[in-house]
Amino acid sequence: QVQLVESGGGLVQPGGSLRLSCAASGSIFSLNTMGWYRQAPTKQRALVASISPGGRTNYADFVKGRFSISRDNGKNTVYLQMNSLKPEDTAVYYCNAIINARTAWGQGTQVTVSS
Repeated sequence: QVQLVESGGGLVQPGGSLRLSCAASGSIFSLNTMGWYRQAPTKQRALVASISPGGRTNYADFVKGRFSISRDNGKNTVYLQMNSLKPEDTAVYYCNAIINARTAWGQGTQVTVSS
């Protein structure tokens, strides 16, 4: 059994920064693309950013230039550095990973951007 554990969410003022972390653990034989999604109230879950094992990244247009995704393959961990946060970035952020050829999700971490 595998699991993804997220950390780093919280309350931040507009213009501020947060860093999310997500560590994969358990019986991991292969760890492919890792990424972050978010879901705001009344909206569908949407991709924020993803990163391949080799470091190729993909970003949603609404975070380009503000967010940066990275990973540490030795620690099976993916990070999301969020800068210049806006109130519309408020959402539950979910970690996602392809582990052992199956899709796994974290439990989600709340990010609230408010003054």
